[in-house]
Amino acid sequence: MPQLNPAPWFVILLFSWLIFLTIIPTKVLNHTSPNEPAPLTAEKHKTQPWDWPWQ
Repeated sequence: MPQLNPAPWFVILLFSWLIFLTIIPTKVLNHTSPNEPAPLTAEKHKTQPWDWPWQ
């Protein structure tokens, strides 16, 4: 039974993980997002104290 011989399947497993960990992430990371995040402004909002009408 050839499925019990681990030699060819282990090599296939190693090569597939080699491809998954080296080639595919570089191709995926080369894509850029069309909506780049804009930097937030550092200005603080002016807040008004809340005066309760019954005091």
